[in-house]
Amino acid sequence: MTSTIIILLCFLVATSVAYYPEDQIHLLMPHSGSAGRKHSSLDCLSWRLAIETNNIQNWIQVPLACEAYVGHYMLGEQYRKDCYLVASEAYEYAKGLNISKDGKDVWVFDIDETTLSNIPYYARDTVRFGAIPYNSTAFNLWVDEAVAPPIPASLKLYKGLVELGFKIVFITGTHDTHTKPRAENLKNAGYTTWEKLILKGVGDGHDYKASKRKELEEAGYRIRGNMGDQWSDLLGTNPGDRVFKLPDPMYYIA
Repeated sequence: MTSTIIILLCFLVATSVAYYPEDQIHLLMPHSGSAGRKHSSLDCLSWRLAIETNNIQNWIQVPLACEAYVGHYMLGEQYRKDCYLVASEAYEYAKGLNISKDGKDVWVFDIDETTLSNIPYYARDTVRFGAIPYNSTAFNLWVDEAVAPPIPASLKLYKGLVELGFKIVFITGTHDTHTKPRAENLKNAGYTTWEKLILKGVGDGHDYKASKRKELEEAGYRIRGNMGDQWSDLLGTNPGDRVFKLPDPMYYIA
């Protein structure tokens, strides 16, 4: 009887490890999204709400007290649900638009934490979901690996937008020295076609994304939708007809 129980337990463990949900971004932690919510006087759920609504600005890194909370949220079911809700609202909005046949109706996407997920990188012990200071050298090496998985909700939205007739424009803060791996990563992740892939050049300033959107509109494009994970992706001039923000409590870009 004992040996039978042991065999059954081993089977259950092996099955749980081998099972991966279709929309998984990274191996899930065996905890709920609210794990580690409250530490001393800091309520991490309230902190996350405040940063997502842009009420807390210019923060440098995730509070150490909230490292576990952010990790469980990003690896758990709630993050995926939140992304799907945003993508679903974006698609419902897009379906109601009249798309012209001149190929000038575009949808702007950011890349990091918008179309591609860097969770495998941020889950590393040397990064700890943003609780360790940002290391640009290490992150750029990760970018050059070109292995970031797609965010499932965004990929589904992307495919729906292409079917509706939108042209896709990617605008990323990644420097243009990484153009080749970024393009390779996007294609391998399922983002197989786009109108423009715009990366940051040496002379581009703080308002880089706003200026690139302005250039698009001056070239005759109509930005019907704009999606990013940072408020800096969405605010400023020429934001487009409507913006959609995905959650990202791991870092802040001014």
